[in-house]
Amino acid sequence: MPVSTLATRRQRRQLRQAAGVPSPWGMFLRGFVKHPVMVGSIVPSSPQLIRKMLKPVDWANTKVFVEYGPGVGTFSRAILDQLPSDGLYIAIDTNADFIQYLRHEIVDPRFSAVLGSAADVRQIVADHGAPHADFVLSGLPFSTLPAGVGDAIGQATADVLRPGGAFLVYQFSPKCRDFIEPYLPKIDHAMEWWNVPPAQLYWAWKE
Repeated sequence: MPVSTLATRRQRRQLRQAAGVPSPWGMFLRGFVKHPVMVGSIVPSSPQLIRKMLKPVDWANTKVFVEYGPGVGTFSRAILDQLPSDGLYIAIDTNADFIQYLRHEIVDPRFSAVLGSAADVRQIVADHGAPHADFVLSGLPFSTLPAGVGDAIGQATADVLRPGGAFLVYQFSPKCRDFIEPYLPKIDHAMEWWNVPPAQLYWAWKE
């Protein structure tokens, strides 16, 4: 597996300072304060959650990996460390501050940070020259999204996934299943207690 080409800590700090971008914790807190409905937690996901969430991914057959709501890139290193050298990782967020941060923080030709809505994932993936996504990861707080948005994301995700791919979702409320199951009914579920707060994990497979 290729080694991630995320910038070194010193390089990242220099890039952030030059662009006037806060530290990861400062960025995360700013995003939560400005957009509490769109940020699921004030605390980034734990390493245990990240490992368990990504464990079922078939990296050898993953060319396009999509993430909704990447925030400050809590999952980014783990994804890039395992994504094949010819893979594509598309991170989609409606928060312009997070997108600006990620574009300075992550230096990797496989990575693309997109300012936009997860409901438009099909067009975003097509704009990157890909016919589908292999896996999609989301930490978006489905239960607090505006009316209709959660269903639109569920439908769009089912449409963009290839057969055998999966929608990977980590949440703090089991209500998110209501937005996934109508479109991707084959769902595996687990809990991750080593997280603040403990999280519900879902893997919704496209058959």
